[in-house]
Amino acid sequence: MTRSFPGLVTRARGLSDDGRRAVLGIAGPPAAGKTTLAGELVAALAADPPPGLGPDWVAHVPMDGFHLADVELDRLGLRDRKGAPDTFDALGYAALLRRLLDDRDEMIYAPGFERVLEQPIAGAIGVPRTARLIVTEGNYLLLAEPRWAAVRTLLTEVWYTDLERGERLRRLIDRHVRFGKTPDAAVAWATGTDERNAELIVATMSRADLIVSL
Repeated sequence: MTRSFPGLVTRARGLSDDGRRAVLGIAGPPAAGKTTLAGELVAALAADPPPGLGPDWVAHVPMDGFHLADVELDRLGLRDRKGAPDTFDALGYAALLRRLLDDRDEMIYAPGFERVLEQPIAGAIGVPRTARLIVTEGNYLLLAEPRWAAVRTLLTEVWYTDLERGERLRRLIDRHVRFGKTPDAAVAWATGTDERNAELIVATMSRADLIVSL
């Protein structure tokens, strides 16, 4: 367990010391700080690239781009469970990770996720061949369910972000309100659907290589 950000930067940098492309996963429950940590790591690493490389030696490719679109969730009858493991294209995410690790293409485009629309956006993130370290983050990187199990095998390391439950719920409710939910709806979603998902994610903590206490 660690809280030292410089130590995390050093550890992340070391994952691709041999020049081969590496993928660092950051897992954790909703609003535990995954995206913030990933963004800070990428910014720090891009600002100080290894010799001979530029700032694009590191890239950020979140799992959230593999949310199923609302139209598909409606077809499947899963709209009220949006964010649960079966509301993502887990096999598509694993396929992207494999393509990144194959390291053959000059440019790979990954989907992003627009929080205002709450929809995936195709081709939103470009990963050039020069990227030696990919940082990816998402809830279910450590999940052992059949559709998700392949993901863990494709990640060089996985770090788990651990945040006190009360603070995490406060942040989560604030986020839902910021993106359009009423306060009551935000509380209901955070303590209902989100919390059921969080319980699944917390149970995967032991599979992580490192626990980052935030």
